[in-house]
Amino acid sequence: MFQRMIDDVRDSTGTALRLTSLAAAAAFALFITTSFLCAAAFVFVLDKYGPVEACLAGSAIFFVVTLIAAGCYMVRKNQIKARAEQRAKSAAQTMLADPMVVAAGLQIVRAIGVKKLIPLLAVGGLALGLLASRGHSSTGEAPAE
Repeated sequence: MFQRMIDDVRDSTGTALRLTSLAAAAAFALFITTSFLCAAAFVFVLDKYGPVEACLAGSAIFFVVTLIAAGCYMVRKNQIKARAEQRAKSAAQTMLADPMVVAAGLQIVRAIGVKKLIPLLAVGGLALGLLASRGHSSTGEAPAE
């Protein structure tokens, strides 16, 4: 049984390593291709307009590439943040739907008593509300109503 698990891990690691190697080779080839295209564009503009315009055209190309990369980074960062928030929400919902958690909560209510537990829950709810409103104001978003 353990040997099978070890073999599965070894196979998945080997596959991941091969895919990573292929991705690195493709990225290196793309870098070389981009370098030659930039050199060709530089020589073309240098022959047609002069050295200053060629340098400005080269810098403009790299500026556009930088803007595209920054845009991709921001989109990816927002996607990761949204996924993390979604996972946190689903984890909280899963935890509250667990019968063992509900049973433990009922036992706590019975042990402490409802009269003593209501003020504690009110203070906890107030603190949670303050923390939630503070979290929305720090991101610049208005709380959802």
